[in-house]
Amino acid sequence: MKSCAIVILNYNGEEMLRQFLPSVLEYSQSDIWVIDNASTDQSIEVLKKDFPSIQLITLQENFGFAGGYNHGLEFLKNQYKYYILLNSDVGVTLDWDLNLVSHASENPGYAAFQPKIISFQNPDQFDYAGAGGGFIDSLGYPYCRGRIWEHVEKDSGQYDDNTDIDWATGACCIIKSELYHKFKGFDSHFFAHMEEIDLCWRMRNEGWKIGYLGSVKVYHVGGATLSRTSPKKLFLNIRNSLSMIYKNESHFAFLLKFISKFCLEMMAAASFVMRGDSQNAKAVFKGYREFLFSKSYSEDQISKLGRKHTSYTKGPVSFLIYHTGILRKKYFSEL
Repeated sequence: MKSCAIVILNYNGEEMLRQFLPSVLEYSQSDIWVIDNASTDQSIEVLKKDFPSIQLITLQENFGFAGGYNHGLEFLKNQYKYYILLNSDVGVTLDWDLNLVSHASENPGYAAFQPKIISFQNPDQFDYAGAGGGFIDSLGYPYCRGRIWEHVEKDSGQYDDNTDIDWATGACCIIKSELYHKFKGFDSHFFAHMEEIDLCWRMRNEGWKIGYLGSVKVYHVGGATLSRTSPKKLFLNIRNSLSMIYKNESHFAFLLKFISKFCLEMMAAASFVMRGDSQNAKAVFKGYREFLFSKSYSEDQISKLGRKHTSYTKGPVSFLIYHTGILRKKYFSEL
């Protein structure tokens, strides 16, 4: 079995491939694979012509981020000890993969690690996705060291440490391949968004740790597939967050969180309506409707893992909305 495969999921990302694959090839020592999610642009031609050394897995339809990785990684099962999942819009640095693999090997109790994620457009700032390590508040809202809601911190070395976190970003993380397949990977019902948080939560429920390695740094464009202000992204986040909490908490804990989130998010929907933003208001309602009336979660994963209370890494922060909306705190250090 080989040590590690860098696996990039691509969908109509020919420009991202042209821009970022050269740095991945130059600075990496691991095998590089691209899973193509049935792209309709010139991605396949670009890969075959300009990057012939990169190994390619082609899927017959777009399964989304979650399903795309699940289907693609089945082809690599039992071939590698680790997978590094890497977005196509990430620039890497010298020996980044070797350092992640070395650290993961030295810490066998950890299922996954993420590096420090810096904004490609603003290299003095953290990136939105993952930043200095991901956490979850007591209502299941995710946040990061270096990024809370839309407020992003400048990187001044404050998160150059190694620490335990609640979740590792799918933009760039290393994960034990055996565990990825044991836990049946990402929940394909999610399609995109929250799937890495859910997977990390499920692994932590079984006693595995998730870690952050601040000495490794990568640069992420972010929003290349779906804008952060997109109603579709809001819909996916609402639906998938409810599914994630339902799967990972006890029935009673889920009910309390559901009631609290419903009140808060209906207030948000009303605010969208008052601002004339009907699309985002509809996205909130659609998220609840699809969670309640469609199969947007995996019963198989629920029955296998059972209902367990989560032990949060940092406390947890009781209500992120209260800390940020009422107390006006913007930095992780203030929480």
